[in-house]
Amino acid sequence: MRLAAFFVSVLLLNAAPGVRAQQAPNLPQVSVTAGRSTIVSTDFDVTRIAITNPEVADAVVVRPREILVDGKTAGTISLIIWGATERIQYDVVVEQPVSVLEQQLHQLFPGEEVQVTSSADGIVLSGRASSTQVMLRIGEVVQAASPKSTVTNMLQVPGGSDAQQVMLQVRIAEVNRRALTELGTNFFTGPTGAGDWIGRSTTGQFPSVEFKEFQRNETAGSLDLKGNMEFSDFLNIFLFNTNWNAGALVRALKQSGYFQSLAEPNLIAYNRKEASFLAGGEFPVPIVNSIGQLTIEYKEFGVRLNFTPTIAGDLIRLKVRPEVSELDFNNGITMDGFRIPSLHTRRAETEVELRDGQSFAVAGLIDNTAQTDRAAIPLLSQIPIIGYLFQSKADRKERTELLVLITPRLVRALNPDEVPPLPTLPGRFLPPGDDVGDRLEGGGGTVDGPPAEPAVGR
Repeated sequence: MRLAAFFVSVLLLNAAPGVRAQQAPNLPQVSVTAGRSTIVSTDFDVTRIAITNPEVADAVVVRPREILVDGKTAGTISLIIWGATERIQYDVVVEQPVSVLEQQLHQLFPGEEVQVTSSADGIVLSGRASSTQVMLRIGEVVQAASPKSTVTNMLQVPGGSDAQQVMLQVRIAEVNRRALTELGTNFFTGPTGAGDWIGRSTTGQFPSVEFKEFQRNETAGSLDLKGNMEFSDFLNIFLFNTNWNAGALVRALKQSGYFQSLAEPNLIAYNRKEASFLAGGEFPVPIVNSIGQLTIEYKEFGVRLNFTPTIAGDLIRLKVRPEVSELDFNNGITMDGFRIPSLHTRRAETEVELRDGQSFAVAGLIDNTAQTDRAAIPLLSQIPIIGYLFQSKADRKERTELLVLITPRLVRALNPDEVPPLPTLPGRFLPPGDDVGDRLEGGGGTVDGPPAEPAVGR
């Protein structure tokens, strides 16, 4: 009875759920490189063989106890060998052959663990490099050897970061100083003249008085004023003597201006992906197409930044292109009644290499503009001393300085427990008790369900 009970318990144990049969040991492997061959020897005479995929590797019996395996392309297949009473199975692993480029890299950089994988779309570098400089140098050598291929550098370096996103903290400051000086004089007589003379003097640089039309009085034999004088601009100083019936317009003006612009955009971009920022606007530009129809296109202006980060171990390579543009109506054009301004643009493009948190500045973008306009009445302006009364001039000077300060940082996404709280008001905007659900019989809104039954102890 005891022996029968023992066999019953053994059967029940083997039939119990969750008990797995012991797994078969790993199969022996046969390694071969694509394009090469190897010999598999057996301890018995081979009667039959089978291989799963002849496109990866092929096998043929060359002697009763030797099989020739030819590697064709990278992959893993099965090889089964039968004898009179025996059978054995192998995993045939066909590896990619070492390319000429990989052999050259091993010669140029001895001791570096570099693997090169080539495909129709590009080249992938994998393995480990001793430093960031060596990793970048290997990528440059491969890109120079295959200029038409896309090189993906996945070499790992000591101390490298796993972050694949870069945040760019940018500060763009622009300071513009302007100064304007104008000086000119216009003389004129009254509408009835000074004595027997009626006239005016102007250089044409600044507006002067305009006389109305005169007509001849045949009865009195004189000129009568049909209209009056027009002043489009009294300039700065207006003088008129009623006794002499003569006056002067003087323009003596000095202006200075100061303009400062500051933008602080923060951008986040993925590794090797371009990001852009624009703080400005658009202005309309009329365009006439081939059939004579007028359409409107919008051109952007303002503070723009384009950058492409490349994470190389503990370094960040940045391709940065800052640009500052503003509307310039002085150099604009008028077309079909539309006043189209031009763009005054300052632009820089550079590549830099920094570590996380380091900064670099693009400075020296200074623009100095000086313009002097002079006008004079011939002969009268050449008279000593009083000749300056028949001259006019306008001096304009402008100085613009632009500074771009950029700080790249490696960033990662926040976990739910790391998200900072948002600012909230201390009280509710609506007073409590005004909800519709509070006035319904039985309450409203979220209704609590019945309490759960107590859990039964285990």
